[in-house]
Amino acid sequence: MADITFGVGTSHGPLLMLSPENWDLRTDADKTFSPGHPFQGKVYPYDDLLALRRNNYLADMNSLETRRKHYDRCQTQLDRLGERLRAESPDALVIIGDDHKEWFLDDALPAITVYCGDEVVNRGVAGPKHSSDTIDEVAKRRHLSEDAIYPCASDLALRIVAQAIDDEFDVATSTVVPKAPDGGPKCLGHAYTFVVRRLLQDKPIPMVPVIVNTYYPPNQPSAKRCWDFGRSISRAVKGWGKDAKIAVIASGGLSHFAIDEEFDQRMIAALLAGDGAALSAESEALFQSGSSETKCWIMAAGALAANDLKMDLLDYVPCYRSEAGTGNAMGFATWQ
Repeated sequence: MADITFGVGTSHGPLLMLSPENWDLRTDADKTFSPGHPFQGKVYPYDDLLALRRNNYLADMNSLETRRKHYDRCQTQLDRLGERLRAESPDALVIIGDDHKEWFLDDALPAITVYCGDEVVNRGVAGPKHSSDTIDEVAKRRHLSEDAIYPCASDLALRIVAQAIDDEFDVATSTVVPKAPDGGPKCLGHAYTFVVRRLLQDKPIPMVPVIVNTYYPPNQPSAKRCWDFGRSISRAVKGWGKDAKIAVIASGGLSHFAIDEEFDQRMIAALLAGDGAALSAESEALFQSGSSETKCWIMAAGALAANDLKMDLLDYVPCYRSEAGTGNAMGFATWQ
């Protein structure tokens, strides 16, 4: 019988791929981000956030020495996660991530999508790549020089969809990789390629990408809806009818781009307890911008708690990149 035997929660942000000396390249983007950064239920332009939050703690957290220590802590935990995941040797992965309009655009932006095709593509980057979101140092770690094909567990994906429909979720499906403007296949989102490149060391395991619109109003699924969908994934795996070990992976989070350590600690405590009610009770105003990716952890936790797997927090590292408190709070965890 198929069963979920292992879980992973990992952040995937650019600061994990940028040397600490270059974190200010992302700070420059923070300063011009419009309309501003959500923080504790309100939205602040950068200068207002700086005026609100500037203090000695944030000044200390932004020293190069602290940045280097935090970067090293993150790399240590990513190494540990990769070692544990590879040692578990699951037959398939269910990777829960969000789409930063890498696949879906404003013409159709589903709340929850299960990709049911046979393969996906990580587009190669032959030369330097420049954009507001990806600079060369990050691009080299997200992509190979040539296209890489990753296999998908399409039969498991279809089982997840069938169970979701039985559980009254109006889940979207995709069976064909969308076309990019150049006519080639669109690149799978970095929430998924990060797992293959960093944790699996470019040795992919068949995956089911579950794509959650955590970022973009007006159809973001609620925290409770994410928890409940995770429970549906668990039921799907148990009813798959194959002898297989499945790992569920949450990719993204925790709070960013304005780090909120109080929010993160409440989320971590509820995740450790497997407390779906506490996770669902938080205001939706707190699950905005990058912090919305915490919902990927909630969905994964719903599936993992249903299999009586317990979370082990390996580390929580708030990686600040400005005295306004912008950055990315990194989380690393396993469920066994």
